[in-house]
Amino acid sequence: MIEVFKILKNTQVEGPGNRFCIWVQGCKKHCPDCWAKDTWEFGVGTKYSVEELFLQIKETQNIEGVTFLGGEPFEQAQELSLLAAKVKSLGLSVLCFTGYTLEELKAKNDQWVNELLAQIDLLIDGGFEKENFDLSRPWVGSSNQCYHFLTDVYSPEVISQYKNKIEARISEDGKLEINGMGDFNQIKKNLCLQLGKNIVK
Repeated sequence: MIEVFKILKNTQVEGPGNRFCIWVQGCKKHCPDCWAKDTWEFGVGTKYSVEELFLQIKETQNIEGVTFLGGEPFEQAQELSLLAAKVKSLGLSVLCFTGYTLEELKAKNDQWVNELLAQIDLLIDGGFEKENFDLSRPWVGSSNQCYHFLTDVYSPEVISQYKNKIEARISEDGKLEINGMGDFNQIKKNLCLQLGKNIVK
């Protein structure tokens, strides 16, 4: 089972093109100033089987790929590697955010971590660092974070085609939910709202 914090079936701010986005629940990394602290705790998310998530993805039209973030996807590497393989069988791309560096992941020498890496087309690694705050590149918020093109699906040229953006949605219970990458402190100030738990990144 995959423990999930949130699913967005269509988003255009979490990687190239229109994407099916899965925020997993649970993270041991606990980067300071993380905007997704609601995704840290284990055992409180909604659990889905690989098949359940795959069926949702398969039924979603006009998507270029799937994005994993969280939370920490590599805490659930076995299940996500199985899901990613199914996603790739549909001809869709896989993008994954991680708070670990690629070097740290490889150093784990873990079968399932390696299996997940083998299915990822674009890996964006490194935790958010407030002291290195930088919104000049798409999908990342600090200069330490790196793009790793693990297959030939994407190339560095894709970076120049996109800019950081946010999406805002009103949930069924009336809460304002924001995803994407931006200066959330400034957004909160401008809106004069305490978004807190409603920010998912």
